[in-house]
Amino acid sequence: MTVESTAARKPRRSAGTKSTAGKRTTATTPGTEPELVQLLTPEGERVKNAEYDKYVAGVTPEDLRGLYRDMVLTRRFDAEATSLQRQGELGLWASLLGQEAAQIGSGRALRDDDYVFPTYREHGVAWCRGVDPTNLLGMFRGVNNGGWDPNGNNFHLYTIVIGSQTLHATGYAMGVAKDGADSAVIAYFGDGASSQGDVAESFTFSAVYNAPVVFFCQNNQWAISEPTEKQTRVPLYQRAQGYGFPGVRVDGNDVLACLAVTKWALERARSGEGPTLVEAFTYRMGAHTTSDDPTRYRGDEERLAWEAKDPILRLRRFLEASNHTDERFFEELETESEALGRRVREAVRAMPDPDHFAIFENVYADGHALVDEERAQFAAYQASFADEEGGN
Repeated sequence: MTVESTAARKPRRSAGTKSTAGKRTTATTPGTEPELVQLLTPEGERVKNAEYDKYVAGVTPEDLRGLYRDMVLTRRFDAEATSLQRQGELGLWASLLGQEAAQIGSGRALRDDDYVFPTYREHGVAWCRGVDPTNLLGMFRGVNNGGWDPNGNNFHLYTIVIGSQTLHATGYAMGVAKDGADSAVIAYFGDGASSQGDVAESFTFSAVYNAPVVFFCQNNQWAISEPTEKQTRVPLYQRAQGYGFPGVRVDGNDVLACLAVTKWALERARSGEGPTLVEAFTYRMGAHTTSDDPTRYRGDEERLAWEAKDPILRLRRFLEASNHTDERFFEELETESEALGRRVREAVRAMPDPDHFAIFENVYADGHALVDEERAQFAAYQASFADEEGGN
């Protein structure tokens, strides 16, 4: 399986994407697009930025190859999980296709003692935190309620409720500050979640209490079937101004820019300067989840325009142009990628089938008459299938 889409192989620059040279836009003139921090163009050309270059000044060719490897393997894992769901091995899957740079760039900016509060799509961040990819799949198969110990990697369990993890992150960050620690907290959420009241409340609390938290919004343009313009009249990063802390928009398909901006925001948090909102301007190349059909609400032209800004192809172009790697590296990575796919496939198929009655077990701490009644109704429903099979 190739790691790059064929449509992304031809360099194309999409209109409306600008890079900055040491300048952060805080206001937008009506009818214009806000500028965004970009260090690598879609063609893989390095862009100088006086404000953010220092945050990636120590990145070596080996580090760049590592970022590329992270994105390739994350995409391969994601593709395998999608296939497994289509084969009936998983109940649902939320793909990150197209958002690899936002997640790997920000994930590699974290220190070990920082704490992460994800949604349900941060497979790349989980990879950066050392969570085994197979552990992400148990919940989607229905065989556990999470799959890993959050304290083992400072990576919280996936959160399905939209936006609630931003409050969890804010409370945790307030505790970090009271403990006198110099670590930071990061909360991931999407553009759709930014419309939730929980997110607004977390912005208020974090600003008032100067919490060491970074709000990392992956604006992938679509909240299921609702485009961003149906959710906000201003660019999302500008919402931070109303709460009294800075916001910045970064090219979410540029792994170097995401690394630099997140490092900057985390350093602010650790030094006592409070919260930051980072809007990673990216695109969800696939469906919202495997239960979604994006062809019903968006056109092929939009996807093709974003495929030209593919994050993996962008970094590959830079690596090749800079002579930071050779063909052997890509060949070995392809072999490693396929091995990961096989391992994930075998691990999922070795998992037990979900217990159909487990859904009733943890609703209340003690027994409950209504739950007992519902369990009995469900048992009768399940038994009806056995009766029909026996009758045939």
